[in-house]
Amino acid sequence: MKEVGGYFELDKFVENEFHKDLIAVNNGRNALLYLMKVNNINKIHIPYYLCDSVSDMLKRYGYNFEYYFIDSNFKPIFSKELNDDEYLYVVNYFGQLSDEYIVSLKHKFNKIIMDNTHAFFQKPIKGVNTLYSCRKFFGVPDGAYLSTEILLHEKLEKDVSKDRMTHILGRYEGSAKEYYSFFKENDASFKYEALKYMSRLTRNILGAIDYNKVQHTRDTNFEFLKNSLSDQNKIKLNEPFGAFCYPLYLDNGLEVRAELANKNIYIPTLWPNVMEDIFDDAIEYEFASNILPLPCDQRYDENDMEYLIKEVFKCMS
Repeated sequence: MKEVGGYFELDKFVENEFHKDLIAVNNGRNALLYLMKVNNINKIHIPYYLCDSVSDMLKRYGYNFEYYFIDSNFKPIFSKELNDDEYLYVVNYFGQLSDEYIVSLKHKFNKIIMDNTHAFFQKPIKGVNTLYSCRKFFGVPDGAYLSTEILLHEKLEKDVSKDRMTHILGRYEGSAKEYYSFFKENDASFKYEALKYMSRLTRNILGAIDYNKVQHTRDTNFEFLKNSLSDQNKIKLNEPFGAFCYPLYLDNGLEVRAELANKNIYIPTLWPNVMEDIFDDAIEYEFASNILPLPCDQRYDENDMEYLIKEVFKCMS
């Protein structure tokens, strides 16, 4: 029975999701699980340069997987012929893979899954299985989208997100440091979350975002960082759509990251497990150690970018 009267809940915002036509699930690894199920995949080829949450999920559900290397342009080094139940998992690192390149992979291998976790604003290509993560771009506790031409014929529950908001609301009115433990707790909780549809709360928040403004701000900040730091950067970057970050690749990225943290500038490592899983002269080890994913998102303006650049140069000297 519907409740009438009493105190107010959160208002229902406008319904303006960027990927409103895609399938909305509770997190990125479960978006992959959905695609594994509907495509009857038995084995998947994944890159070494990848968060271990993916391999953990594959192990948990009994899928076979094999690693492959990438080159200095973040492209797969892969030439195997795929069996009927095999797929190639391709990560669009920092939004650096163009639509044309993705189409070429589709033509070459056919059975591919694109991970656009770093490329929320890059629209899916027709016929290419594609997944997106929401919390890498916005202040939401969970949520992912996926594009596929096959629907899963299983009854899924809808997720509930109200107990995952502490770190988001806390940082909004407090500090990141104060609520970091809640963030880590939320992150760890996804390991055992079953595949569900996206929660009402997360969809409500995502529907109220000004996506044009977000994309413009990210692109403007990316360009500002690029203009100041490209001479120091060991990689030459394409212009992404609504940049995830500005990836600055240095010889001493580990040291610079540590010094920036002392100044309350928190630059994550993508991904710490890579440095444990692979030999230290591999490009993947180098990327994980020394790429600094500098923030350029919608929370910041030109003044913030100037401050960030100044502090990066101080730490480099």
